[in-house]
Amino acid sequence: MVRRFARGDRLLVASHNSGKVRELQQLIRPFGVDVVAAGALGLQEPEETGVTFEENAIIKAKVAALASGLPALADDSGLAVDALGGEPGIHSARWAGPAKDFDAAMREVERRLEAAGATTPETRRGTFVAVLALATPAGAVDTWRGEIAGTLVWPPRGTQGFGYDAMFQPDGHTRTFGEMSAEEKHGWNPPLPPLSHRARAFAAFAAEAMGG
Repeated sequence: MVRRFARGDRLLVASHNSGKVRELQQLIRPFGVDVVAAGALGLQEPEETGVTFEENAIIKAKVAALASGLPALADDSGLAVDALGGEPGIHSARWAGPAKDFDAAMREVERRLEAAGATTPETRRGTFVAVLALATPAGAVDTWRGEIAGTLVWPPRGTQGFGYDAMFQPDGHTRTFGEMSAEEKHGWNPPLPPLSHRARAFAAFAAEAMGG
């Protein structure tokens, strides 16, 4: 049975990525749950040895839950580019290097797309994937997955969001995630279905764990 949260409960966000922590805090805030980030507790990042988004999210959630004694929600996400055989995929953050330079990571995606001859919109398809894993100190684990398909544009557009957002134009839209507000990506104001991969995964999580 999925661990359910009530207003005032504490939930650890098991991430050291400030962009992910910020988005998850924004998504959780309306439910009145007290969010604490892994960095605030001085927790170390575990080695991500999984070969899928699910495996890596579970690793992060379980390590954080055991270290903190709190239920922990972890995200593993990335950009899977069709013309690159699904890369960078689970290695999306690693393409940004130790400095988390996603401008360099986006340039690398573009370099490889050009090398592959992917110069038209139909050959520059990609999917953003996010998996949320919730682990309890007792060892229970559940996962939820969200995806959104789109086209990779160049040059990048917009300064909102983080990671590869500025080069990802979701299907049915004329702007990149980098040009959209958090409200648009999450499906807020006016109420809309969740758009981003993380918001879609969170909606599935909230429906079971928070009743939202």
